[in-house]
Amino acid sequence: MKNNYLLALLSAFLLWLGWPPIPYSSPLLFIGFVPLLIAVENIIRSETFKKKGLNIFLTAGLTAVVWNTASIYWVYNSISAVMPPFAAVIISLIPFCLGAALMALAFRLYGQLRRKTNILLSLFGLMGFWISYEFLHESWDLAFPWMTLGNGFANFHQLIQWYDITGVYGGTIWVWLVNILVFTLYLNRKGLYPIKRKIVPIASLAVVLLVPSTYSLVRYFNYEEHQNPAQIVVVQPNIDPYIKFNLSPEEQLNTLLSLSSSVAKPNTEFFIWPETALSQNGYFDEENFRETYSYQRILKFLDQYKNGNVLSGIESYQLYNYAKTPTAREIAPNVYQDNFNAATLIDYSSKLQFLP
Repeated sequence: MKNNYLLALLSAFLLWLGWPPIPYSSPLLFIGFVPLLIAVENIIRSETFKKKGLNIFLTAGLTAVVWNTASIYWVYNSISAVMPPFAAVIISLIPFCLGAALMALAFRLYGQLRRKTNILLSLFGLMGFWISYEFLHESWDLAFPWMTLGNGFANFHQLIQWYDITGVYGGTIWVWLVNILVFTLYLNRKGLYPIKRKIVPIASLAVVLLVPSTYSLVRYFNYEEHQNPAQIVVVQPNIDPYIKFNLSPEEQLNTLLSLSSSVAKPNTEFFIWPETALSQNGYFDEENFRETYSYQRILKFLDQYKNGNVLSGIESYQLYNYAKTPTAREIAPNVYQDNFNAATLIDYSSKLQFLP
């Protein structure tokens, strides 16, 4: 059993090393699940484990918890900057443990499937279970999609220029296909999965690795800019998240405007600012946003750029006289409020749009 836990920890270590922000280490994801698959295989084939399903869940859960915590420890840091440590721990458990539990459940279902069918079909079933978990964890109210496997290539985008065709799930399938092929080669070498023509999985592995990579690299290095590109300024003020809300809204806005001006051209079309770039002591009332200091400053700034638009993250709210939405909360008799971590588009002609 100890060896299985060591294999699970090895998987967690490989997956963490392959995860952003560590640069150019993404290919480690291609073998990251192999030690865990070996550990699960040991449990399945063992005659000493009585509760194999539980042991598979716990072993996979160890990998998932360690990998998640090591990769997204910053979630706790960012929350604890604005909330008491105890509350920050509770909230951090959602991405740390809930996602890990869903990952472990995918392996638990894989173990169940192995009882009904052969190894190869079960492995493809595992890939299906994993993608289902990722889709769920991207779609429900407790969504935390950053740990979707396809995001692991964020620092090695040269390899994934085909994401515009498949989406991020194409990356998840790619990672799993390579792990499955490497694992089947391991099983064959150990005599646990006889393959008559060994060249088939080796050739398949080469094709799965090289074809997407080659296509992506050729596309990346042969890309040509359009003749008339749009002029867009993307601003990242790099404000320390631990002190962001200790700065006044005016200071933060001044930083954004100063950075925007420093690189803008007369024909700049868009200024893109980050999440919660527009904030104040309390959320902005969307109905009265035009009267705020921030809005007036932005309009004055856009006077210099007649084609300019500011697309920014904003903390806003709407008020209703009844429970208009499922998320509206009564804050006074017959007064309901919805808070939004939203985006707003402000253009030079004073048009204003909010996107929840």
